[in-house]
Amino acid sequence: MPVETSTIEQQLAAFREGLVADGYDIVVDGYAAGTARLRIAAGPNACEECLVPKPIMLRMLEESLKGLSDIREIQLAYPAD
Repeated sequence: MPVETSTIEQQLAAFREGLVADGYDIVVDGYAAGTARLRIAAGPNACEECLVPKPIMLRMLEESLKGLSDIREIQLAYPAD
């Protein structure tokens, strides 16, 4: 059974709390063919130096989503992309 966007959202709920504390959010832009498309969105008071480099964030997201075996790849967009 394919992964639903809402399932990804639920899996990222705890992860999102840490981002929100620094003025960011994580947006699920979609899922298709084993690829989850995620985006980090900066709020008006986002702490720029609090956002870890993209490769580190990808590893953290992979860990958060490891229970969803259908996800084989994560595409991540950062605010500066």
